[in-house]
Amino acid sequence: MKRYVTADDFVDVIHKIKQRGFGFILSKLNMAGIKRTESTFDQTDYQSADWWIIPAVQQRWNLLVSGDKEVDYKEYLVRDFLKDKKELRLLSLGSGSCHHEMELAKHANFDQVVCVDITPKRLQEAEARAKELGLTNMRFICDDVYNLDLEKQYFDIVFFHSSLHHFDKIAQFVKGTISEYLKTGGLLVIDEFVGATRLQFPKEQIVAINQAIKMIPKKYRTRYKSNLLKRRYFGSGLFRMILADPSECVDSASIIPAIHKNFETVAERPYGGNILMSALKDIAHHFVALDPEKRQILEDLFEYEDTYMESHPSDFIFGIYCKQ
Repeated sequence: MKRYVTADDFVDVIHKIKQRGFGFILSKLNMAGIKRTESTFDQTDYQSADWWIIPAVQQRWNLLVSGDKEVDYKEYLVRDFLKDKKELRLLSLGSGSCHHEMELAKHANFDQVVCVDITPKRLQEAEARAKELGLTNMRFICDDVYNLDLEKQYFDIVFFHSSLHHFDKIAQFVKGTISEYLKTGGLLVIDEFVGATRLQFPKEQIVAINQAIKMIPKKYRTRYKSNLLKRRYFGSGLFRMILADPSECVDSASIIPAIHKNFETVAERPYGGNILMSALKDIAHHFVALDPEKRQILEDLFEYEDTYMESHPSDFIFGIYCKQ
């Protein structure tokens, strides 16, 4: 069932004002959807309390992807799948701050790493950072992905880190745009949210998220930069999502079916997020530094999500796929 407006929409607006100011909210009144998307990603000086800031959560991802909590997916990719490959050309579409692309560009395997995004401020900062690091194999392009003038069937890897779910008409995008840029035998590499489109989670997932929230003591449920208590998760309303960023999870549920239809799976590692992402939203700051009590809370949450995942597909996946 679609949810058009929820209580969480109003809470989210309050927190966005606290975190990013009234100017950010006013930017969402721009009638041009692409401008609202740009405003979401082109501010680099804000802080949040989402699940990805928790070191123990990051280690969980690493363990589920690489089998080692100290080895992230990029090291795993280079070590286990690109070890003997040289002079690789990588294209990142929707690269944002290019942090992950820089980590890859440091490896001698890569001759070219091309980053494409629509946010000029983040790309300018990324280019300056790349120069500081001496990464001469990187190129930065500020443009719409659909307007690119790049050679087709040229790249060995097309890469997405949390950006593929921002593209619409996924089936067409995967079969057309992505395939066109890849050589035969080239790899599509994703680290992505592949769950419900527009975050319209099914009822059973909402129930499970709220059960997870109840597992967290109230003293660790005060929201970031607020004294408000997180009591319940209602889900995201369609109106607020479209107003805030028309590209957010616009066709995310189509990602895995489209990839499986057009590419051969080399490796696919689900790492959950169905419960943890929403349960820990706005309260993750309590779990950055852990004492024994907090560590046990996280371990219980991890076990709870693992049980849920036994009968539900993962909302987040790291995958490597080959163009035939």
